[in-house]
Amino acid sequence: MKQTSDEKTSLTLLGLGAMGTALARTWLAAGHPLTVWNRTPARAAELALEGATVARSAAEAVAANTLVVVCLLDDASVGEVLDGTDLTGRDLVDLTTGTPDRARARAAWARERGARHLDGGIMAVPPMIGVPEAGAYVFYSGSRELFEAHRETLAVPAGTTYVGEDAGFAALHDVALLSAMYGMFAGAAHAFALIRKEDIDPAALAPLLADWLVAMAPAVHQTADQLRSGDYTKGVVSNLAMQVAGTPTFLSTAEQQGVSPELLTPYFELMRRRLAEGSGEEDLTGVIDLLVH
Repeated sequence: MKQTSDEKTSLTLLGLGAMGTALARTWLAAGHPLTVWNRTPARAAELALEGATVARSAAEAVAANTLVVVCLLDDASVGEVLDGTDLTGRDLVDLTTGTPDRARARAAWARERGARHLDGGIMAVPPMIGVPEAGAYVFYSGSRELFEAHRETLAVPAGTTYVGEDAGFAALHDVALLSAMYGMFAGAAHAFALIRKEDIDPAALAPLLADWLVAMAPAVHQTADQLRSGDYTKGVVSNLAMQVAGTPTFLSTAEQQGVSPELLTPYFELMRRRLAEGSGEEDLTGVIDLLVH
């Protein structure tokens, strides 16, 4: 809801956990009139001192503004909080972490109640919110019209990246990136475990490990190019057969160091399966096809 060209968009925020509070403070600092509500009222006290209007109920908060941002624990909480509220004419932006299917179902639920819907996946932790140099951003998917109408306001706490009309795409991008992150953490955990019993300072290994991961990161572009073209032998430097031949070294080293190979073996098994299909000249990209049912 824009009042005039000189006024900042007013909005409502439901949910004042660590992320919700960070979002609230950023909008307030930028001069946006903000109405907040939280299941535990005490969490709103400090924000009231910073200029937020504290609603007595979720329904009252929703009624206060056209733009309603939701940042709650899970999708079930969203349903419970918004149950019985009048969403007619509201622009509902759901920043609650969830699955693609949940986002699609919530979008349909919102439309049935007369609201436009936009789903968001926050690629940041609370301390990054409102700090431009931290690189925080949010994936958005759903109503493009809604996104364009509120792009400027949504960009206040973190950058915005619109990924499509399909309401589930923000959550899908969010989980895809986080899944890759946990894969990286798993590899780093194994690396640190290998040196754990040795006279090697983890702090000395850390910069070497970080630099190596950064150097390897561009490989995702080649993987994407191979997936798009369908040619998994394109640009191969170290083919699947060669890499599978090297896996015993990793497993033997783990055994010698007294380290469980359980973070490596699932991936190595996929590599061996792909090789058994006669794909030795390919890159590792074919493993992806084994994962897709």
